Amino acid sequence: MDVGAMAAKEDVYAKVTPRRQRQARGNTVKHGSALDVLLSMGFPRTRALKALVSTGGKNVQAACDWLFSHVDDPFLDDPLPREYVLYLRPSGALLQQLSHFWKQSRLSCGKNKAHNIFPHITLCQFFMCADEKVEALADAVQATVSKWKGRIPMPLPLELYTSSTFIGLFVEEQMAEVLKSFAADFATEAASKADVHVEPHKKQLHVTLAYHFQTSHLPVLEKLAKLVDVSSGCDWLAVLFSRDIRFANHETLQVMYPYGPQNDDELELMQGDFIFMSPVEQSTASEGWVYGTSLGTGLSGLLPENYVNRADESDTWVVHGSHSFVSSASPSNCSSSRGLMLDGKTNETLDSMVDSSSLTALCPPMTVSKAAAPSSPSRMRLFVCRHGERMDVVFGKHWVTQCFDSKGRYVRSNLNMPSSLPARGGGHWDYDKDCPITVFGSTQARLVGEALLESRTAIDFVYCSPSLRCIQTAQHILQGLQQEAQTKIRVEPGLFEWTKWVSGSCLPAWIPLPELAAANLSVDVTYRPHVPLSKLVVSESYDTYISRSFQVTREILTECKNMGSVVLIVAHASSLEACTRQIQGLSPQNSKDFIQVVRKIPYLGFCACEELGETGVWQLVDPPILPLTHGPNHSFNWRELLTQD
Repeated sequence: MDVGAMAAKEDVYAKVTPRRQRQARGNTVKHGSALDVLLSMGFPRTRALKALVSTGGKNVQAACDWLFSHVDDPFLDDPLPREYVLYLRPSGALLQQLSHFWKQSRLSCGKNKAHNIFPHITLCQFFMCADEKVEALADAVQATVSKWKGRIPMPLPLELYTSSTFIGLFVEEQMAEVLKSFAADFATEAASKADVHVEPHKKQLHVTLAYHFQTSHLPVLEKLAKLVDVSSGCDWLAVLFSRDIRFANHETLQVMYPYGPQNDDELELMQGDFIFMSPVEQSTASEGWVYGTSLGTGLSGLLPENYVNRADESDTWVVHGSHSFVSSASPSNCSSSRGLMLDGKTNETLDSMVDSSSLTALCPPMTVSKAAAPSSPSRMRLFVCRHGERMDVVFGKHWVTQCFDSKGRYVRSNLNMPSSLPARGGGHWDYDKDCPITVFGSTQARLVGEALLESRTAIDFVYCSPSLRCIQTAQHILQGLQQEAQTKIRVEPGLFEWTKWVSGSCLPAWIPLPELAAANLSVDVTYRPHVPLSKLVVSESYDTYISRSFQVTREILTECKNMGSVVLIVAHASSLEACTRQIQGLSPQNSKDFIQVVRKIPYLGFCACEELGETGVWQLVDPPILPLTHGPNHSFNWRELLTQD
């Protein structure tokens, strides 16, 4: 865009600004008029919508600033939608109480995982919404809140709960059901107005105060939690947030000092900007440097590690509307919530019911100081787990013919069959080589996840074979762990089983990542595999399979090192042996002995490995959960009773 064109567009903006300011009353700026202005300035529609959504619909100027700063962003025209979630946020006196707890718990015990996101009550799971539907989605929130104004008493009745790994405030059961009804109404409104699927939160509603903390910190945290006066005055605000799905599993860093690049592969740093860093991309970085992507520009490159500091996950989230349940028609009932740092500028428009000093205390900005020396990483652990019970084994290889009609419609004929299956672009016959798990298989997986939760074991990274049965198993393990919302599944083709065992002359037609995400499976759509699908061949040799499994496991552990201490691989029975033997420094078994070992591994067979210090050598250890035993159950027909004497 030349200088003359930019000047002309600035003139256009100057003429429309006063009118936009008069219209910007209430909690959100409508995209419609702002979009018209951006289109009249010559911006493509997709880019204009992306700018408005990425800035929370603040105003035309913010969208223009975003577009100009992202002019070289390689993903500027990427159609991938953002992820959204609806939270209840506290305000008033209760917010002050929680702010004090947040500050004191950090000072006394350091940061735990609860600090990554501000205090909130989760009303629904994360969901995706196309950019052109976001305004309708925001309207759905406002319409639902308007319907419920004055019907939810404040403050909410909360009860403190503590355990050795978790501290939180739980909503009293009767009131929790009321809030779940509100969430269900929002889901209906969102489907009607924005054509998006929202899954209301079905578990106990609560505010998380602390979790994944050191056991020795429990007495201090519990004492601080008991000081929170849950009866303090509070108006809970329904707030719609979004995040860039591409960076959902990245670490968030904040720039402390500006930096001018010295080489072409380095990234310019602006103080206050945020950087997304993925362990997958660190292989190109030398010691003292990291590879990351700027929130402010969308550009990626190398940057000096001591110029950034760790930030909270929610620091880069965008607010799309904040609404009060108070029945008063005061203008303060609806306004934009927390400011968001973009391109070194902060949105200072805050809800008048939530004073900005409280929010600053709740999520304090990172101080400009020299980065501390990194602490020694905790000992890494690797879990390898087989998938759950598979459909074709239980119901025979002709189950596809029995369950799909001539038009490809699925109807189950047994309670152990899933009530529905993901749609497949290649048609239902692709299920013949890539079958799902049964209902019991889902239950098996959730039991494993719940056992891990009970054992106080959190998973930092999940890698999975591209087989649907493995992805579904990983999903249900995360559900049992209560990590489904924050942990994405990295689909790695290199973890597929020995291809010699695949029938026919071609590999399965696996479901593409976008289709898996559309089916509400928590996959990381931005993950770049170590072994792409194109590298897998039919009927590979045993040596090739063993080498592939060892290589991909080693690379997974390398990329996760210093980023997390627990890695879970969900794959096949053969993976428990193939992914763990050589990292222990042992030579592979011959194929005959290998097969004998694999035959003994049941569904959800689970093994654990632990790194011996910093030696790079691993050993098998006792898993943190008990084994899962189950037996065969033959099909039963009640009519057989009629034939008895």
